Amino acid sequence: MTRSAELYERARRVLVGGVNSPVRAMGPIGRDPLFIERAKGPYVWDADGARYVDYLATWGPAILGHAPPAVMRAIEAALPSGTSFGAPTEAEVRFAEAVASAMPSIEQLRMTSSGGEAVAGALRLARAATGRDVIVKTEGGYHGAIDGMLAAAGSGATTLGVPTSPGVPAGATAATRLVPFNDLAAAEAALDGAAAMIVEPVAGNMGVVAPADGYLAGLRAVCDRAGALLILDEVMTGFRVAHGGAQQRYGVQAHLTCLGKVIGGGLPVGAFGGPREIMRELAPEGPCYQAGTLSGNPLATAAGLAALGELADPAVYERLEATGAALEALIAGCGARVVVNRVGSMMTPFFQEGPVVDYASATRSDTEAYAAFARRLLEGGVYPPPSQYEAWFVSAAHGPEELAATGQALGAATA
Repeated sequence: MTRSAELYERARRVLVGGVNSPVRAMGPIGRDPLFIERAKGPYVWDADGARYVDYLATWGPAILGHAPPAVMRAIEAALPSGTSFGAPTEAEVRFAEAVASAMPSIEQLRMTSSGGEAVAGALRLARAATGRDVIVKTEGGYHGAIDGMLAAAGSGATTLGVPTSPGVPAGATAATRLVPFNDLAAAEAALDGAAAMIVEPVAGNMGVVAPADGYLAGLRAVCDRAGALLILDEVMTGFRVAHGGAQQRYGVQAHLTCLGKVIGGGLPVGAFGGPREIMRELAPEGPCYQAGTLSGNPLATAAGLAALGELADPAVYERLEATGAALEALIAGCGARVVVNRVGSMMTPFFQEGPVVDYASATRSDTEAYAAFARRLLEGGVYPPPSQYEAWFVSAAHGPEELAATGQALGAATA
């Protein structure tokens, strides 16, 4: 028995399903999970010592690669001062300044401990600022394990065949309206009387699906006409698809922006922000209550500041774009019946004929074919997401050596 198998057997006795997040179980690709021992650069090593070229990137945050030196130095420097204060720090101010300087739509920020927590805060704020209750979301959009957002949710909910979850009361989703991604007319119709529309500007939790030309700008316009707020969930795309996120890449500004993953440098961090006139509704300035004991945690803030400092270099995004394009070409040319959707350094291969433009078309993919493909890649030393409906990520640490190894694994996987 392998060490990973032994650990999984132990884990199942004390952890639900043996894991602390459902998709980690690897059930969707028909195998037991690998237990990871360490990670560095573009690689992870499992508990049995096997090394993998990693395209999971801890589900996105490892944009600089695992354990980047600048981030590790920042954590080491911050650690002797303490792990949590529950009080303001200078680092929080510097962090907010760094985010606001990269994203013009954000004048003020509220830090959280996760992207899902940031979404929950943004939704509450939108309702408080507009005096309305209804939230419009896209089918297949995943915005954290929040009761009201687990209606036709993507990510693990789609992977596990649970688009709505038991335990979510009917009242929690009664104020949620669903529309197809990339359907501007449907969004406009649904926004009547709504507080906000929340959308991943590049869908990443039904697999990667890019916005159609003019879609995001159109959403801002129809939200303005309806008196609703446009909330862009950039938990995945923020500082990933461009330094200023999807808003920079597509030339649009949100009323509220949710951030996570990348901004923590690998540690748990989230944030949401927008113009002062909206953000001042939050306590302690306004009546809308939101709080978090560990928000602005000094270690996470130090790691995030270091990561954002590295990402201020435009050359990082040039490398990410080039590596992303190279990996896309490798997968598209591997011989499988596959269409690859890519935006910058995030992508998904769908096992079907294209195009994939929304949740309905994404879910036509042959998930059994993806499962077999993913299992063979793992056997060949490449670690893909263990689900058809998740994004692959490249990092600034991936280079020609990793791409060559990936090409060999792809050839074996489709032979």
